[in-house]
Amino acid sequence: MKKLTLTLSAAALALGTGTIAIAAHHGAKADANGDGVISLAEAQAKADERFTKMDADGNGILNAEDRAAKKAERFAAADTNGDGELTQEEMTAAREARKAERMERRAERGGEKGGDRSERRTARSAERFAKLDTDGSGGLSQAEMDAGREMMKEHRVGKKGKKGKRGGKRGKGMAMMKKADTNGDNAVSREEYDAAVAARFAKVDTDSSGTITEAEREAAKEARKANRGERRGKRGERGGRGAGTPTN
Repeated sequence: MKKLTLTLSAAALALGTGTIAIAAHHGAKADANGDGVISLAEAQAKADERFTKMDADGNGILNAEDRAAKKAERFAAADTNGDGELTQEEMTAAREARKAERMERRAERGGEKGGDRSERRTARSAERFAKLDTDGSGGLSQAEMDAGREMMKEHRVGKKGKKGKRGGKRGKGMAMMKKADTNGDNAVSREEYDAAVAARFAKVDTDSSGTITEAEREAAKEARKANRGERRGKRGERGGRGAGTPTN
């Protein structure tokens, strides 16, 4: 269900690795003059492209309206025959297109990740699709996808109650968005966004030189890996303790 709903939502609108962390993750693209280092101006220019893309109504603020517009845009792009529903084939095509884009980005960054789990993913997707297609029409309407997303929210709430706070890219992105939203109005203005980009840049620029080198990017990447490993370890410990707790 998660693959069939959240991947077509506007979760990418959250200020995660593709936006605030632009300098650390997109070195080749952000390095506009090709000198091997990224200046704050270059990082901000790349982040500006991302902000403009996310700001659907062009009002200089990222908010719920932008997320709704992006969700509708992604749905319409996947609905290739324009009938207002997504068939299994259309969703598979959309997923494969996203996969190709991710592989292209990884190739540009010079890294590869994981293997091909397409067969298992296809089987799971078919099962989830059937659950979401409540009217048995063979396609998912926006209403059915919204209902599925609400079910996922309830499921996550239940998981949190049993196992504590869960992580993941979406959770990390939303946490960064909340951090950027300094006035707490549930929206991120251009000023807040730019400040968050500058803060992230400064964190990666460990020698305060005003530029981010390849070595600093690699150090930031390794630090993220270490943090993820630590979080997984803690979740594993909590799960182990829960499993071993005797019940009356």
